[in-house]
Amino acid sequence: MMLIYLRNRHFLFLDFIALLLMPLLALTLRLEESIIPHAYFAGLLIHTIIGLLVRLPVFYWFGLYQRFWRYASIDELTQVILAVLFSSVIMAPVFVLICSVLSISYPRSVLIVDALLMLVFVGGIRFSVRLSNRQQQRSFDKTAVSTLIIGAGDAGAMLVQELRSNPQLGLIPIGFIDDNSHKHHKIIHGVTVLGGRSEIRRAIIDHAVQRVIIAMPTAPGKSIREITAICEQIGVQVKIVPGIYELVDGTVTVNQLRNVQIEDLLRRNPVQTDSAAVQTLLTGKRILITGGGGSIGSELCRQILRCNPAHLILVGHGENSIFEIYHELRRAGAKDEQLTAVIADVRFSNRITTIFKRHKPQIVFHAAAHKHVPLMEKNPAEAITNNILGTRNMLNAAIAANVERFVMISTDKAVNPTNVMGASKRTAELLVHRMAEETGLPYVAVRFGNVLGSRGSVVLTFQKQIAAGGPITVTDPEITRYFMTIPEAVQLVLQAAVLGKGGEVFLLNMGKPIKIVDLAHDLIELSGLEVGRDIDIIYTGLRPGEKLFEELFVTGEDYQPTQHDKIFIAGNASSFVPANLYASIEVLKTAAQQNDSEAIIRGLQTLVPEYTPMRQSLSNPPSVDV
Repeated sequence: MMLIYLRNRHFLFLDFIALLLMPLLALTLRLEESIIPHAYFAGLLIHTIIGLLVRLPVFYWFGLYQRFWRYASIDELTQVILAVLFSSVIMAPVFVLICSVLSISYPRSVLIVDALLMLVFVGGIRFSVRLSNRQQQRSFDKTAVSTLIIGAGDAGAMLVQELRSNPQLGLIPIGFIDDNSHKHHKIIHGVTVLGGRSEIRRAIIDHAVQRVIIAMPTAPGKSIREITAICEQIGVQVKIVPGIYELVDGTVTVNQLRNVQIEDLLRRNPVQTDSAAVQTLLTGKRILITGGGGSIGSELCRQILRCNPAHLILVGHGENSIFEIYHELRRAGAKDEQLTAVIADVRFSNRITTIFKRHKPQIVFHAAAHKHVPLMEKNPAEAITNNILGTRNMLNAAIAANVERFVMISTDKAVNPTNVMGASKRTAELLVHRMAEETGLPYVAVRFGNVLGSRGSVVLTFQKQIAAGGPITVTDPEITRYFMTIPEAVQLVLQAAVLGKGGEVFLLNMGKPIKIVDLAHDLIELSGLEVGRDIDIIYTGLRPGEKLFEELFVTGEDYQPTQHDKIFIAGNASSFVPANLYASIEVLKTAAQQNDSEAIIRGLQTLVPEYTPMRQSLSNPPSVDV
C-alpha cells in the first residue's frame, strides 16, 4: 500500500540502484555461475558505466520522471518499452566498440538479458503503484455507494474515469446503461455497458444500485422524465449531469452533479448554433447590455464574455443585481478594463445619452423591461415610461452614437396582446422597426415566451409554495405556456443578432406549449411529494390581462424559416408601423405623466389595433405549429 506514495524522485533513485546491479545480475544469469570470472570484471564495469550514462538521460527524455504513475495506462507502458529499447540500441554499439578497441572479453548476449531485466524492473516498479492504487480503491469500494451511469457517451466516460480515479468520492460505478446496441456488453474504463434503457430496473435490482446518475447532457426532456419515473418507482436517488447549455467547455465533473430539476424534464434537443458567426460578430467589440442583472441580461453577459469582447457595459437599474453579475464575470476571468458596471434607468434620456457617448458601444442588447403582467395592469404608466419611452431613449442614443447593431428582447405577449405589458412591448417593437427603416441599420426585435428560472417564472412561485407546504395555485386547469431555458433562449438571441438585416422580428421556436398544471405536478413529484396527499393544487381563475393560451404570430406578418431551424423571421414587420407612431407615443407619454390609465389604454389601442384589453383567449390554442 505504501507504493502509492512513491514519487518520481524515488523512481530516479531506484533506477540508479538498478543500473548499478542489473549488469551483474544479467551476467550471472548468462553464465549460470555464482562467481564471476576475473576476465569479465572490466567488461562488467564498462557495461555498468555505459548503462548509467545512457539509460538515465534517455529515461528522462522519454518522460519517465514526469508522469503520475498512480494512473498509469497503455501510454505509460509504451513509453517504458520505448525508453528501454532506445537506450539499449544506443548502448550496444558503444559497448561493442569500446570492448573491441580495448580487447576486452565479455558475452555480448548479456546486453539482451540486461535490457529484458531493466524492462521488467522499470515497468514493474512503476505499474505496481497503479496496482496498489487499485487495491486502495477496493478498500473504499466496500463502503462506497453503488452507482449506475445512464449514458455511455463522452459525459458518462468522463464521469466514470473521475469516480474510479477518486475513490474517496464514495461512489463506485457498477455499470452503464445506453440505448446504443453497439455498446452493449462492452467495457469502458473498466465498467460494463449492461444494456439499454429497458434494463434499468433489472440493473438496479440485480446490482443493488443505490444511486443513478443521468449522464446525457443532450438528451431531451422526455427521456429524462422516463428514466426519473423508473427510479422514483424503485426508490433510488437520481442525480443528473447539467444540460449542454450549462456546460461551459464540454467537460463533466462530479462537482457538477445535481438533483433533477424541472428544466431537465422540459429539456429539448440542443440548439445547433453557428458559433463561428456569433464569435465573429462579438469578438473584440464594445457591447452594451441593458437589464444586465436580470435573467436574460445576465445570461447574455455570460455567453458574450466567452466570445472575448473588447468591452462589456452592464447597464441596470437595480444595483444589487448589477453588482452580482459584475463580480461573477470577474470570477469567470473577465479583466477589470473589459467590464463596466453602470447603474442607470433607461427612462432618463440624458443619462442614457451620456453613457453611450462615453463608452461608444458598437452592439446593443436591450433586455431591460417591466414584464409582470398583473403588476403592469395596475401600473400602466410604468409600462409606458419603461418599456416604450425607455426603448425610444435607447434607440435615439444608439443612433447618435453610431451603434452598428441593436437587438431588442421582446415577448410572445406582444402578439395580439390582452394586457398593457404585451401592448407596450409591441409598441417598442414598432419603434425598433421604424428606426431600422429610417437608418437602414440592422436593428431587430427577438420575440420568445417564458424562460424557466427567470425571476418572474411560475416555477419559482411554485417552488416557494411547495416549501411553505402548499397549496400550489394555478389560475386555470387548461392554461398553457411556451417555455424555454434561459441559456437556450440567449443562444438563439445571439444567433438572431447575426441574422438580422434590419427591421425584422425574429421568433424563437418555443416547441409545444405546456400545461401549467402539469408543471405543478412535476415540481411536486421532484420534491419527493405527492399531489393531493402532501400538496394540493387549487385553481384561482385567470388574472387581469391573462390569456389562456399564448400566441406566437401577429396576423399579417409573413413568417419564413431561416437557415437556423429554431428561428423564424417576419421580414415584413416594418410594414405594420403606423405613420403617426411618434405622435401617438407623445400622447402616451402625456397620459403616463398624468397617470391617466384610461388614456393609456386608448393610446395603446391606437398604436396596436389588435390590443383587446382584458380579452381572454379563445377556447382552443392557435392552429399554427412551429
